[in-house]
Amino acid sequence: MCGIGGFVGKRVVDPGQWGAMLAALKVRGPDAQKAVLWDGSLRETSGAGTAGLLHARLSIRDPRPEADQPMANAQRDIWICFNGEVYDYEADREELRRQGYAFRTTSDTEFILYAYEAWGDAFVERLRGMFAIVILDLRRKRLFAVRDRLGLKPLLYYADGDNFAFASTLRALLPYLGDHARIAPEAIDAYLAHRYIPAPLTLAQGVRRLANGTYLTWEFGRGVPLELHAYWRPTSLVAEFQKTLDHAVALRTASDRPVGIFLSGGIDSAVVASSLVRQGYTNITAFTATFPGTAYDEGPQAARMAQALGLSHRAIPVEPRLADDFDRIVADLDEPFADPSALPLWYLARDATKEVKVVLGGDGGDELFAGYKRYRQHLRSRWRGSVTMALTHDGLPWEKPARWREELGLTWQEAYVLRFSGLSPAVRRYLQPDLRAMPPVHWQGFPSSQKGVAALLDIDFANYLPEYILRKGDLCTMAHGLELRAPLLDHRFVELVTGLPPNRRFTRPAKALLVETCQVCQDEGLLTAKKRGFSPPLNRWLREDLFARLPDLGKRLAAATHGQLEAQRVETLVAAYIGGFDKLAEPVYQLLVLDAALRSLGLAA
Repeated sequence: MCGIGGFVGKRVVDPGQWGAMLAALKVRGPDAQKAVLWDGSLRETSGAGTAGLLHARLSIRDPRPEADQPMANAQRDIWICFNGEVYDYEADREELRRQGYAFRTTSDTEFILYAYEAWGDAFVERLRGMFAIVILDLRRKRLFAVRDRLGLKPLLYYADGDNFAFASTLRALLPYLGDHARIAPEAIDAYLAHRYIPAPLTLAQGVRRLANGTYLTWEFGRGVPLELHAYWRPTSLVAEFQKTLDHAVALRTASDRPVGIFLSGGIDSAVVASSLVRQGYTNITAFTATFPGTAYDEGPQAARMAQALGLSHRAIPVEPRLADDFDRIVADLDEPFADPSALPLWYLARDATKEVKVVLGGDGGDELFAGYKRYRQHLRSRWRGSVTMALTHDGLPWEKPARWREELGLTWQEAYVLRFSGLSPAVRRYLQPDLRAMPPVHWQGFPSSQKGVAALLDIDFANYLPEYILRKGDLCTMAHGLELRAPLLDHRFVELVTGLPPNRRFTRPAKALLVETCQVCQDEGLLTAKKRGFSPPLNRWLREDLFARLPDLGKRLAAATHGQLEAQRVETLVAAYIGGFDKLAEPVYQLLVLDAALRSLGLAA
């Protein structure tokens, strides 16, 4: 688990620029930082270069310096920068040994490097795990970049025809862009719509986010455009359910550093914990974010489950002092990201990393088994299909909030996004009166004809899961040098689940098949328990910790976005909230996050 970055092309990048890129990656890899540079003739050099690979390492597998990156093959003409973990590659490594490859380390990095050398681009089909990989093939003057199937690891890139640059975060790419870095207007609107910036957009013009399950190739210096290739769609896997689940969990215990688990009071993390114990992995600590005295505190239930399973348990009270930590958290989330649940996750990771360097989590269960109540709610209106009907009302757009008015102006699939969106299309139009027409939603990958729960899950797998849930998990944990692993998103387990008959996969209540594997879930009655979720005290935060940031918020955002957000209209919204319109808490929080993120990144419109 690391931070990666680099560049190749005609531009000469000086040490100040690539040094700033590497410094921005250090938070993701505190154990070692290293750069390798090449000149215009692709000879290794120091100082300025036209090509470079940058790596900040969090040492999990084979922590010796021999396993540091960037790593080269024996001839030093193929180089790799890799972020993530791959598992279950031992048989393939033995095959490479039989072909004559000599391994100096036990790291997965070296296996990936030689797998590419031996099998070309097809090597990615053999990888099992989470990864963002960039390979610089100097023999062929070719760059290869790939992101894992589900999107657990991030990869952003910039390309202008003559030059290519990449990094794990936007913050690490901005030094390469230098004075040319500009805000993308559509990204601001996308953020307002969704509380984050969906792929392939990023906040910066010209910077794209590589989609999950995709690889990119570029033959540099030859005038050949880069090419994108989707390499994975789930196919049905027939296998025994619990055995496949247990294997996915067991694989993710591989580490030369201490391992823990994030345990909430819900089904998904309890299933992972039960699988660990069932297989004899009991020397693992469970960590739970607790909110003492609140209705959404899962601490007592998690403690009971940990005790029943025989796991050590650490309850971590989340009592955020947002006035002290807000700017740091916003910066660690890289681009604007306004999900309030990121706050307790950030605090949980901060404390867990004092004891472990790897944690397992339960991400993916809701998306695999249709666990969110929004699925059932939206299915009630699927009769509407693509029929739309635009309705208007007078007055300020938040004075008569009626989601159904907005939904009727969209297709049934587009309207699904509004069930957990940020600002409504009407409020976005009000705050950005001079912005050219923008789409009502910025998500992609809507199935063309499906209207059932499978269509909604496809939408989530293309958007919500990789770029919201998994991005949040990656950034909050990596901010503290902690690696988060998601066994339920093992791609073979995903293929098994997506191939199940609907009556086994989509049960009422949801996740019955998972609960069958988890005795502690049954003992706690989790199958029929009401899903709590996390309802953060936004009003208290905004009216106490963050209140001092509200004055002149409109002026600051108008200046930062070159007038895209209209100052007086932002101030009108904020004044309505201060005056007691509490339903505007989330929009105000979104705007505060945007303000802090733009200042932190130093981007201008």
